[in-house]
Amino acid sequence: MKILILSQHFWPEQFRISELALHLRDTGCEVTVLTGKPNYPEGRVYPGYRAGGTQCEEYEGVPVFRVPLVPRSKGGIVSLALNYFSYILSAAVLGPWLLRGREFDVIFVYGTSPILQAIPGVVLRWLKRARLVVWVQDLWPESMQAAGFIHNRRILDAVACVVRWIYRRSDLLLVQSHAFAPAVAPLAGGTPVEYYPNPGEKVFHQADEEEAAAARLRLEPGFNVVFAGNLGRVQGLECILDAAEILRDHPDVRVVLVGSGQRSEWLKEQVGTRKLHNVQLPGRFPVEAMPGIFAQASALLLTLARNPVMSLTIPSKLQAYLAAGRPVIGSLDGEGARVVVEAGAGLACPAEDARALAEAVLRLRALDAAQREAMGRAGREYYLEHFEPTKLAHRLADRFGQLQ
Repeated sequence: MKILILSQHFWPEQFRISELALHLRDTGCEVTVLTGKPNYPEGRVYPGYRAGGTQCEEYEGVPVFRVPLVPRSKGGIVSLALNYFSYILSAAVLGPWLLRGREFDVIFVYGTSPILQAIPGVVLRWLKRARLVVWVQDLWPESMQAAGFIHNRRILDAVACVVRWIYRRSDLLLVQSHAFAPAVAPLAGGTPVEYYPNPGEKVFHQADEEEAAAARLRLEPGFNVVFAGNLGRVQGLECILDAAEILRDHPDVRVVLVGSGQRSEWLKEQVGTRKLHNVQLPGRFPVEAMPGIFAQASALLLTLARNPVMSLTIPSKLQAYLAAGRPVIGSLDGEGARVVVEAGAGLACPAEDARALAEAVLRLRALDAAQREAMGRAGREYYLEHFEPTKLAHRLADRFGQLQ
C-alpha cells in the first residue's frame, strides 16, 4: 500500500508523526512524506535548510519532500498565521509538482493545528484519486478560541465552514481522544469518525539506573516534580507557579520545568519576581535525553488550562510519562485525568486549582517508595496495552487497507 503523509511538521522537528512513518514502513507500506522546512519550536529554520525553495531528502529510507514556508519566528499571531498559511499554499500548489508521477492509495494528514493544513490533502486526493484520512489532533475552531487567539464569532463561524468542507471531503476521520468524536461528528456529515490514539514513541522508555546517572540534566536530591514539554498558553503554567508558592514551606519539594515555548521569558520573570527558589528552569533538551531525566523524577507533572476544549484532549506527553514508569500528577480535567486515574498511574486534580495541585504533590510525597513504584508500573502496563507504537501502526495499516 502506498501512503502519502501530509504534515507541516516532520523530522528533525520532534513530532510523533516521524516515528509513525517508520512504523508504517515496517508494516510493509510504501511511505512518502510531504512537509515544510523545519523551524519548530524556536521559529528559526534549522541549519542545513532554507525557508525558500523545495527540497528532497530521505529519512531512514522514507522519501521526504519539503515545500517553502515562512518561519514562525517568535510565535506572535501574525508570524504564526504567515507560517501556517504559507505552508498550506506551498503544499497545495507545489506539492502536486513535487509528487508528479507518484501514485498513492491513501493520503494521511497529521492534523495538528491548524486543521486547515488538510486543504492540500483535499487537492491531492482529487489529483491522485486516493483516499483521504485526516487524523484530528485539535478541535477547530474551538482550539483557536481556547488558546486566546481569536474570539470574533464571525471569524470562528467562517473557520467552522472550512473545517466542515474538509471533513466532508475526507474518507475517514481519526480522533486522538474518545471525547473528540461527539464534537467532530456534527461537522463530518457522512464521513466516519473513529478513535485512534497518539501512540507512544520508542525513544520514550523506562530508563535504567545507568541511563539516569548519565543524563544530561542531573536533578538535585529531594522530591522532584518534573514537567516536560511546551511552555505555552494552554499548559496552565500560572497554576504551577501558584502551587510552587504554596509548597515553599517544604524545602525538599522542587518543581522542574524542562522545555521552552512562548511563555519561557514570562516564566523566568515570574520565578524571579516571586522569588520561587523551588522552581527550576533548565531549558530545552533533545528528546533522546528525556528518559534519563524522567527516571530521576519523583513524579511527572501534566497540566492544562481549564477549558471545555482542553478537557476533551489527551495531551501527547501523557504517553511519554506512562512509558517512563514514573508516577504522574495530572492537573487537568476530562480525558487526560481519566487516563491517569484509569491507569492507576498517579493522582489527578482539577485544572488550574493550585491548592489541589499542591495537595496532590504532598499526598504523593507522603507515600512510601514502594507505593510510588507501583503507580509507575501500572502506568507502564497501561501504556503497553493502549499506546504501544508497533501495535498501533499495524492497526492503522489494516484500517487503511479496508478503505481500498
